[in-house]
Amino acid sequence: MQNEPKEGAEFDRHADEYRAMHARNVASYGEGPEYFAEYKVIETARLARRRGLAGDLRALDFGSGIGNAVPHFAKHLPQARLTCADVSERSLHLSAESFPGLATHSRIEGERLPFGDGTFDIVFTACVFHHIAHEEHAAILRELHRVLAPGGVFVVFEHNPWNPLTVRAVKDCPFDENAVLISPPTLAARVRAAGFDDVSTRYRLFFPGFLAALRPMEPMLGHVPLGAQYFVTGTRHAAV
Repeated sequence: MQNEPKEGAEFDRHADEYRAMHARNVASYGEGPEYFAEYKVIETARLARRRGLAGDLRALDFGSGIGNAVPHFAKHLPQARLTCADVSERSLHLSAESFPGLATHSRIEGERLPFGDGTFDIVFTACVFHHIAHEEHAAILRELHRVLAPGGVFVVFEHNPWNPLTVRAVKDCPFDENAVLISPPTLAARVRAAGFDDVSTRYRLFFPGFLAALRPMEPMLGHVPLGAQYFVTGTRHAAV
C-alpha cells in the first residue's frame, strides 16, 4: 500500500463532490448511488446467512469512502458492528458526520492495516481495487485475509471490464481517472492466492431502471459474465 498518501490526497480532493459526481455518472442506468450501494450489502448479508454467521458480528468496510454502505449495513446487517477504513481522511470525516453512531472510522496508513489478526467476521470492499495499483493487490489481499476471523467471509465487488457500458461509465467518471479495471478471473486468482478458500465469482446489474421488473431474474444470471459489476467471495477456514 505504498501509494496511500497519493491516493488519500486524490480522494480527499473529490470527497465533498463524490455523491453528486456518482449520481451524474450512474444516471443513465436509471438509479441513484443508493441503489448500487444497497445491493452490495444485500448480497453480503445473504452470503453471511448462508455461511451461518449470526449474532454480534464484526464487519470491515475496506475503502469505505464517504460511507455509502453504512446505512445499508444498519438496515440489512443490524447485528454487525461496522468499522469503516479508508486512506482518505476527508472521506472518513464526511462518513462519520453523515452517519453518527452507525460505525467506527479508522484511517489506513502504511502497509499494515490497523487491526489485529482475525478481528472481523465479514470483510467487505466495494469497487476499491481498480483504484489501487495492481502490483499492490497481493499484499492488500493478504492483509484482508489476516484480519478476517476463521470461519469469516470476504466479498469484493468490482466493475466488469467485459461490459462496454461499464467501461464507458468508468472512462467518463472524474474520480475514476486513474482507474485500471480488473478482469473477474484475475481478481479471483488473486483472492485465492492470498489464502482465501471457497473462492467464487458472480455477476450482477443486468437490468437498468426501465427493465427493473426483470431484476428478480438476476440471481439466475449470476454465472453470465455480462453484468455491469461482479463480486468475488471467499472464506477463511476455521482452524481444525
